[in-house]
Amino acid sequence: MIAILDYGMGNVGSIVNMLKKVSVAAGIITTVAEIEEAQSLIIPGVGHIDNAIERLESAGLRDALDDAAMRRCIPILGICLGMQIMTRSSEEGRRQGLGWVPARATRFDGEALGLRVPHMGWNVVNLRKQSPCFDGDGFDEHRFYFVHSYAVQCEDPADVLTTTTYGIEFVSAFQRGNLTGVQFHPEKSHKFGESFFRRYAASHGGHPGGATS
Repeated sequence: MIAILDYGMGNVGSIVNMLKKVSVAAGIITTVAEIEEAQSLIIPGVGHIDNAIERLESAGLRDALDDAAMRRCIPILGICLGMQIMTRSSEEGRRQGLGWVPARATRFDGEALGLRVPHMGWNVVNLRKQSPCFDGDGFDEHRFYFVHSYAVQCEDPADVLTTTTYGIEFVSAFQRGNLTGVQFHPEKSHKFGESFFRRYAASHGGHPGGATS
């Protein structure tokens, strides 16, 4: 089963519904004990990075998450803000990120690029290395739904899984060992999101059976 962390910063219901649609067992978790028992974890996120880190720490979840990511090395997927908090820092806030991935998030310079910020809507995702999340899915082009004003820059090019162009080319997904982060919202991306979740679950600890909560 894939555990979805609910810390008040993301619409976990839409992720549960998408996993149910592709017959992947999933459950919502909120406590340290549940994180300690989890064998595969999704961290969603919408909002401000400082609020996200403060919520994790005030709920006493930080140490359990660090242990899951860095000692137990369970598969963890961060979505949107959940991806950004896995990095070292973001220009959005003053708080440090979880620091699991050597990367940082910077704001789109909309004025310089002549673009509206946030980047909102469908965009193409370009694969930069092989991954079970995409390999053999049969799509000639991968399109996902985005809503974000900040984009991740990876220090190690080997961590970059996909890139997307919005004025500039940015990292739209990274994969470093057991850690995967996606800037797009697979739960809002229809057939592309269904394929992504199905393949991620099959290779990262998910099993058929539908959502359990």
